[in-house]
Amino acid sequence: MAVDPSGADLACMLDEVPDGPIVMLNLLRFAPDGRSSYEEYSRRAGPLLQRYGGEVLYAGDGTTPLVAEAGQDWDAVLLVRYPDREAFSRMVADPEYQEITGLRARGLAEAVLQPTLPWGSRRES
Repeated sequence: MAVDPSGADLACMLDEVPDGPIVMLNLLRFAPDGRSSYEEYSRRAGPLLQRYGGEVLYAGDGTTPLVAEAGQDWDAVLLVRYPDREAFSRMVADPEYQEITGLRARGLAEAVLQPTLPWGSRRES
């Protein structure tokens, strides 16, 4: 199961998401004994996030879901705001960030990384 965006997915986001702030929804399912690896990734990613103008809006542990199919529960949820899609792209391309992506990959069994936009900001097609 993929836990990092592919180059094609990143290119698609850069093409389709309008300019302006984005909030990245992170749904995380930890690998067995993976939480500590992910926590180390988060600690080391913090300064990089700040360098590119990002901020963690919310980080929390999942509890029993109220409305979900089997297997749709998550261990943790993060909401991370970036000033724009290019800031996210520059951060993930940064060599210093690339050095720590293995920690994230080892820590996660499954993830969803969903860019979100404020309602009303989407271009009509």
